[in-house]
Amino acid sequence: MLEPQTEAAAGPAGERRVDKDLLLSARSGDGQAFRALVEPYWRELQVHCYRILGSAQDAEDAIQETLLAAWRGIDGYAGRASFRAWLYRIATNRCLNMLRANSRRPDQDVAYRSEIPLPEPSRHRAEPSWLEPYPDALISEIHDSAAGPEARYEIRESVSLAFMVALQALPPKQRAVLVLRDVLGFRAAEVALMLASTETAVASALSRARATLSEDPPTPDRENAPMPDSPQERQVVETFSRAFEVGDVEAILSILTDDAWLTMPPLPLEYQGLVAIGHFLTSIALRGGAQHTLIPTRANGQPAFGVYRRDPRTPILHAHGLLVLTLTGHRISAVTRFHDNALLAPFGLPRSLRA
Repeated sequence: MLEPQTEAAAGPAGERRVDKDLLLSARSGDGQAFRALVEPYWRELQVHCYRILGSAQDAEDAIQETLLAAWRGIDGYAGRASFRAWLYRIATNRCLNMLRANSRRPDQDVAYRSEIPLPEPSRHRAEPSWLEPYPDALISEIHDSAAGPEARYEIRESVSLAFMVALQALPPKQRAVLVLRDVLGFRAAEVALMLASTETAVASALSRARATLSEDPPTPDRENAPMPDSPQERQVVETFSRAFEVGDVEAILSILTDDAWLTMPPLPLEYQGLVAIGHFLTSIALRGGAQHTLIPTRANGQPAFGVYRRDPRTPILHAHGLLVLTLTGHRISAVTRFHDNALLAPFGLPRSLRA
C-alpha cells in the first residue's frame, strides 16, 4: 500500500512545503500566520467545493466551514499528508456532510414564472439538475499545473457546464472520488485517507464513476471549442447577442448546431434541435419580439450574459437571470438559461439597468 504523501516529499505542482514557523505560530493562535498558510489554497478549495456541491453559494459556505474547522483543528495536523491534502480532506468531508444533510437547493419555482405554459420538451430528466453557474473571475487564478500528474481533466474542462451536469448525476462519494483522482490528481492512497476509506473502495468508486461518465461523455466536442476570447469565439458570441437583443429567432437558429440543446436548470425540461428551440424562443423567451439587453460576462469557462428585459413603460431594464453558451467550432451547441436573479451578484451584475 502506498504511503500518503508527506510534506517533505516532492508532490504535484500544486503542493507547497509547509512553513514550519508559520505552522507553529498558527498553532499558538496567530491568525495572520494561519491565513498565510491557507491563502494559497483558498481559490482552488472553493472551486473544489463547487464541483462537488454544484452551487457557488453553497461552495462559499463550505469553504468558510472548512477554514474554521482547519483553524480549530490545526493542532491535529500531524504532517502525515501534505498540508494541501489535509485541507482537501476537511473540505471534501464538509461538502459530503452538506449533501447528506440535504443542504439548500434552488427552488424550481424560481426557474420559471409565467402564465404561459412551457412547450413539450424533447427530454424530461428524471431528477432536476441542481446546478448554478460559477464566475470565471474565481477560476482565473487556478492553473492546470496545480493538479497532480494523474489528473485526466484540464481546469477549463473540469468546470464546464457539461462536466458539472455529469458530476451532479453521480452519487456524492463517487463524485468526490472522481474529482479528487481525475481532476486534482491525488493518489489513491491520499484519497482513501481523506475519505477514511480504503484504496480498494476508492478504486471501485472511481471505476463506477468513470463508467457512468463514459455512457454519456460530458464534453465530447471540447477539442473543437474555440479558445476563450479568441476572434472565433467573439464572432459567434456577438452574432448571438445582436440576434437575441432584437428578438431575431432565425438569426439565432442560424448559429446553432443541428443537435443543440436549450436547458434551464434546475427545471428538468430540455429542448433539442432547431425546431424545438425555435418554438421555445418564439413562444416563450422572445415571444412577441421581446426586447432585451445582454451584458457580457463569463461563467464556467464559457461566454455568458446577464439578461435584462426592456419595460416599454419605464427607462428601467429588469434582470431576467443569466444565460451561458457552449460553443463547438463556429456554432453554439448548448444554451443554458438560469432564471434566478440571485445568481447575478457573484458576477458583479445588478438587478436592474437604466436604458
